[in-house]
Amino acid sequence: MDYAVAVIDIGMTNKKVAVYDQNLRQLDAAYKNFEPMQIPHPVTGDELDVHDLQGMKDWFFATLKEFAQKYPIRAISVTTHGATFVCLDKAGRECTPCIFYTYEPGPEFQKEFYETVGQADELQREIYTPPFSSMINPAKGIFFLQKYFHESFQHTDCILNYPQYWGYILTGNKGVEPTYISNHSYLWNHREEAYSQVTEKLGIKQLLPENYKNTYEALGTLTPQVAQELGLPESTIVTMGIHDSNASLLPYLAKDSHGDFILNSTGTWCVSMHPQGELALNPEDVGKIVYFTQTALRTPVKIAIFLGGMEFDTYISLYKEIAHTDQFPSYNPEAFNAVLQEKDTFLLPEVVPGSGQYTTSKPGILEKGKFHSLEDIKSKKSIPELFKNPEMLLAVLDISLVIQTITALQRAGMKEGTNIFTEGGFRKNKGYNQLLASVLNNHSVQLTNMEEATAFGAAMTGVMALENKSHKDLADTITIEYTDVEKFQFPEFESYQGEWIKLAIK
Repeated sequence: MDYAVAVIDIGMTNKKVAVYDQNLRQLDAAYKNFEPMQIPHPVTGDELDVHDLQGMKDWFFATLKEFAQKYPIRAISVTTHGATFVCLDKAGRECTPCIFYTYEPGPEFQKEFYETVGQADELQREIYTPPFSSMINPAKGIFFLQKYFHESFQHTDCILNYPQYWGYILTGNKGVEPTYISNHSYLWNHREEAYSQVTEKLGIKQLLPENYKNTYEALGTLTPQVAQELGLPESTIVTMGIHDSNASLLPYLAKDSHGDFILNSTGTWCVSMHPQGELALNPEDVGKIVYFTQTALRTPVKIAIFLGGMEFDTYISLYKEIAHTDQFPSYNPEAFNAVLQEKDTFLLPEVVPGSGQYTTSKPGILEKGKFHSLEDIKSKKSIPELFKNPEMLLAVLDISLVIQTITALQRAGMKEGTNIFTEGGFRKNKGYNQLLASVLNNHSVQLTNMEEATAFGAAMTGVMALENKSHKDLADTITIEYTDVEKFQFPEFESYQGEWIKLAIK
């Protein structure tokens, strides 16, 4: 083995350090969960979830040091979840809390934000960023700090996107790259490839890095202090970093042998990613959670998202808690058909309000005319009879997820002949996959075998940076297997879907 690439992979809860050889074979990996820390909201006193940056740094460094003793690591790549940034003072220290983007700042805050930066619809048309109700638009997170943490924000000398913050910790260099800055941030103008007017209206343009480089280039090499601490050569390079969804897309772009496709990447977020030749929103996209970002190759990709994995985990966890069981509900296609036939039970989305494809929907279960809100189910104030029948509960849940997936695929630009590839956590959800493949019977719907695709894509950027290779040069080292999903007859799906949509958009 000539060299190895280490990947720091940061999810919202789960963190990982993995090691790959130069042929992109995973050699080792370590995992750790980090729960959020809490601080009070300066005005309301509400608990704000914040990231444990120091705890993560300590674990990343300890793990990298351990792997450095086993493997010839010569590059480090960082990939992270989206919509997160860190404010640094002149000494390079964090000067404001790093708040979770899931916080809901409320309608008055949203109103003030758009009065400051411009109308939401116009911004979506101009810079291809949709309005979320939470702070998943990083510009909103910055505005929140300006408003409620004004004194500490005054010390800000630089604002770094999350992957580049970790790159700074390792190299001492500051920079920005396409996949993260262009991802529903409000901070980037795609057409001009420059910071947007929003950065000027917030008065932060001078706080953002000028060092703009390709995703697969090097941000720099390890500082002498970090190199000594990790037991790695100072020549070890650190790549620019990459947004996690774009990391998972990169292997498919390298293979480029499947024509028009949408990657249905499933996890906490279900992300429909459709590589495109040009930036072009449809008029009906405006106001919807539909947007463009850039791939690691600086090409456009149209995206529609919803919190499918979070929705699935929320209801399955509630079922286990209410039923006092650890047993997972079993899949029965006849239960799916019974739900579709009866059309009297519906699971409605938006576990996090305003986050998905049905932003006005109130989350909960409508059962035989009675609505059980998600909040009431969680508090045990109101429990649907559905929780006594796990097969039916799974059916109602998966049907809801499939309807949301189809909406996301359509809004991402699915057309006749578009191939659909599903990767991530839902690959193991037989009911979801069978229903999706069956109702999209004019499309090729396949499961892929990409394990830990995010870390794999990040490792690719490390190899590209070390060897000055293009993504195409790595095609022979990438194996993607595609598995057709067995289809079943669900004759009442369209009729049920129509009723579900009516309820979700009320």
